[in-house]
Order: sequence, then structure tokens, then C-alpha cells
Amino acid sequence: MIDLIETVSKTELPVDEELKILKHRLIPDDASVKVLEQEKKRISIVTGIHGDEIEGQYVCYELARRIECDRDKLAGIVDIYPAMNPFGIDNITRGIPAFDLDMNRLFPGNHNGDMNEHIVADIMKDMEGTALCLDIHASNIFLTEVPQIRINVKHKERLVPIAERSNVDFIWVHGASTVLESTFAYSLNSRGIDTLVVEMGVGMRITKEYGDQLVEGIFSLMSMLGIWKDKITPSRRPVISNDEKGQDVFYLNAEMSGIFLKEKKHGSMVEQGDLIGKIVNPLTGKLLSEVRAPGKGWLFTIREYPVVDEGSLLGRILHI
Repeated sequence: MIDLIETVSKTELPVDEELKILKHRLIPDDASVKVLEQEKKRISIVTGIHGDEIEGQYVCYELARRIECDRDKLAGIVDIYPAMNPFGIDNITRGIPAFDLDMNRLFPGNHNGDMNEHIVADIMKDMEGTALCLDIHASNIFLTEVPQIRINVKHKERLVPIAERSNVDFIWVHGASTVLESTFAYSLNSRGIDTLVVEMGVGMRITKEYGDQLVEGIFSLMSMLGIWKDKITPSRRPVISNDEKGQDVFYLNAEMSGIFLKEKKHGSMVEQGDLIGKIVNPLTGKLLSEVRAPGKGWLFTIREYPVVDEGSLLGRILHI
């Protein structure tokens, strides 16, 4: 196996510094890169677009480690991009530090634009020839999500059958109006590069259980593409919601400010009226509000950070 660290984009910075976006490329020993790219036998694993979402860091590590352990099973190209926004990761910020920009609102970029637009354009160029891309995100620091893939309704015919092989718990098809055209995934899908957006876990944390689950799914997808020649663990059957009109999901919002104490774990099945959590006042010791399920369903999102304001999102329930 050929093991390479390559530079995707490089920009000079003040005081003799430079910004580099790096990728880890894994190639079979007996393979021709040119032939493989022409046959589109290449998968790209992307994470770190948001600097405070680090669930994907473990996935990158574990995927590379397992391929190294069975390097003779590799039959295609695997590109791993662990840090698309390295400054954001270093500074524990969602966006690009100093610029106050969300990197996932800059795609597809512009080589004639400013520094950040140029970097994004380099990333898009590097994705050319990819058969499948996984764009791995975590939730923010406030919410915990079950492993899921979110798909724009425009691309559901192509992507849902692929997502079913990814070993996630949930596939959420969104209406077109809820997806921004300036995102990395939308830009790639619009160019015919199949891209799955993964959301799992919580911001600023690594949930090893979820990472291991997704890695199994990546090997399944690699096997589907002919990139991995070995037995794989059968993928779990995901719940699929075609929520194009936004009617399948109940959103739980705080009726008032306080401290949210959850009573249910995410991933739980709930009945109408079940207690999801309480909002309390720690100063007076009083119960301010009870948060109850508006209907029967699956609690796939739950509030992780307990301080809430009126209107804060406390959870999401898929109506079943």
C-alpha cells in the first residue's frame, strides 16, 4: 500500500507562516492512480469544516488504522481530509478565526477571490474524480444527535440507496428550502459527486461508539464501490424520514429560561405525554416547566447543554 500525505491547498500568511490543508491518501501497491481515478474508484472522507465539531477526528484515525492493518485488502483510493478548517480546530471555533466566516457557506469558492474563497476552490478541485464523499459533522455543544445522514430532496433518488449502506441510525431527507446552496455537500452533489452529510454526537467531544459505527459503514460503502476486498459487517437498517414538508418531526422548544434536566436519552422511543425533561430555577428551587412529547415517536436529538433561554431547541422527535 502506498501511504501519502499531500497538500490540497497552501497559502502564505504573515510572519513567515503558512496555512496548509492536508490529506492522507491510501493507494494499493499494484494500482495505477490514473486508471483508478478514471474508473472513479475513490472515496473521500472529509471532516473539520467546522472547528468545534471533532467527532470525525476519531473516524479518520480509526479508518486509516484499520486499512493499515489489512493493507492487502485495499483495491482503490481512500482520501482522508481530517482538518478542512485547521485554524478553527486549533482555536476551538466553529468558523474560520479572525475572519468570522462559516467555511461551509463559502463553497464552491473562487480562485480569483480572497484567501478563504481560494482555499475552498482548491478543495473543490481536489474532489474531482471522487466517486463518493462523506462530509462528517457533529452537532454543536448544545445538542446530541444519533448517527444520521441528511439529504437534500433534490438528490434523494441517488443518495438514499447509498446512505442505506452507511450503518447510520437515521436518514433524514430535507426539503430543498432547508438546504443552503453554499455548502460543501450541495456544491459537490450539484456537480455529480455523490456526497453524504453525516451528523452525529455532540460538539467538542468524541463519541467513540458512534465513530466505530460509522467506520463500519465506511467499509461497507468501500466494499460497494469495489475499493475494499474483504468481508464486512452487515449495515444496520436505518429509519428513513422523507420529511420534505417538515411534518414528520416534532421540535421541542423551551417555554422559558432556566436549567434543562433531561429525563430521556436520545435514541429513546417515547409515547405522547411522556416526560422528556424539566426546566427548573436553581435559585428558587422551583419547577418552571415540564417538557412532554407531543406525540409518539423516536427522540433522535436531545439537549446536552443544560442552560436554556426561551425558545431554545431541546430536542427533536421523529413522528412514528
